[in-house]
Amino acid sequence: MEGGDEEPAVVAVVTEPRFAQRYRQYLEERQLLDARHRVQQLPGGAGVALPVRAQAAPERLLRELSERAAPGSTCTLTRLARPLPSRRARVCSPAQRLRAELRRWAEARGLAWSPELEADVPRAWQRHGDLTLLGDDCFQAEPWRRLGPELWGAVASALGARRLAKRGRVSPDGTRTPSVTLLLGDHGWVEHTDNGIRYTFDVTRCMFSFGNITEKLRVASLPCAGEVLVDLYAGIGYFTLPFLVHAGAAFVHACEWNPHAALALRKNLELNGVADRCQIHFGDNRELELSNVADRVNLGLIPSSQEGWPVACQVLRKDVGGILHIHQNVESFMRKNLQKTVPDERGNGSTGDVQGEMLSSATRPEWQSWAESAEAQIASLLQVHGQQWRTRILRVHPVKSYAPHVDHVVLDLECRPVL
Repeated sequence: MEGGDEEPAVVAVVTEPRFAQRYRQYLEERQLLDARHRVQQLPGGAGVALPVRAQAAPERLLRELSERAAPGSTCTLTRLARPLPSRRARVCSPAQRLRAELRRWAEARGLAWSPELEADVPRAWQRHGDLTLLGDDCFQAEPWRRLGPELWGAVASALGARRLAKRGRVSPDGTRTPSVTLLLGDHGWVEHTDNGIRYTFDVTRCMFSFGNITEKLRVASLPCAGEVLVDLYAGIGYFTLPFLVHAGAAFVHACEWNPHAALALRKNLELNGVADRCQIHFGDNRELELSNVADRVNLGLIPSSQEGWPVACQVLRKDVGGILHIHQNVESFMRKNLQKTVPDERGNGSTGDVQGEMLSSATRPEWQSWAESAEAQIASLLQVHGQQWRTRILRVHPVKSYAPHVDHVVLDLECRPVL
């Protein structure tokens, strides 16, 4: 989202206070510091967080900071769930400007401004190039209808947009087709650049999740050189493209059954010059005629990817196995301390306390419980290969808070045949 009072989670680099100033200077010189948000001290002495722009490539940036900005320093990535706006951003937010301009425009046309209209002006939106996508909870009051189509031109002008669309409820049709109405403009195709990767899609036909940025950054830094991957829920390429463009995957089998998403995926593979390293399998992945090929399988579907677990086991290589990245929404409750999973010498998980919301192996008991249940089910499904397998939980990685007490997490599960 852009331009609202309510911002999405912000990615930040965390380091020790003594290195923070040198990090800040380095990031500012390269225009990588996110000036919309304040550099802030994390609670419990966990370090200083410097917000960075989403376009920064994580692995290279962390290496440059520790080697060039402050040699000998260490740094990690975190997700600031409640980023603090900078002083400049607080002067007058885009949402405040929108409300002020709409009020002047409406009153000039004889419409009396009221608390109802004030509350009905959006405070957040998504921006895709020259198209602004509004949420489904704005401009619902009856007085707006009397202003006619000219209203959308006024809104677009105030937001600096040429096209305008409004989001409705996502259709529960299995393909997660968005219900989007184009208010201004003649088509919904947009282009968005995220971590150096170009995505094009039709906002009236396909979903684009800004909330998955931390997982896309993590995927981009995974060591996948020479590997063959299967992405069971590819969409427009949220994870397929980071695996190919940044992680160095040799080949990806991308499965998708939404024809509009598959079309966008094909365009995105060509846009990023990786079409020769990807095959799109259109249709229901539960009927996928593919097996014994994958070093790594991505199951990026929420609230649950469980229906894809059998085929994920089917496509793993029989000789060496591989790693599953299993997405899930898990119900959990806030606690003062998170639990940190530390693999012991047997590969089992022991726990220890860790403070804050760092994007590390920090986990909660509910996450760990779900991960252990998933591991047991996967171990049973692996019998499809007709031999004994061992499984190991590598980590449970938080992506975002999906709803109150519901966390979107990813389980990295190693699966190896016993030879």
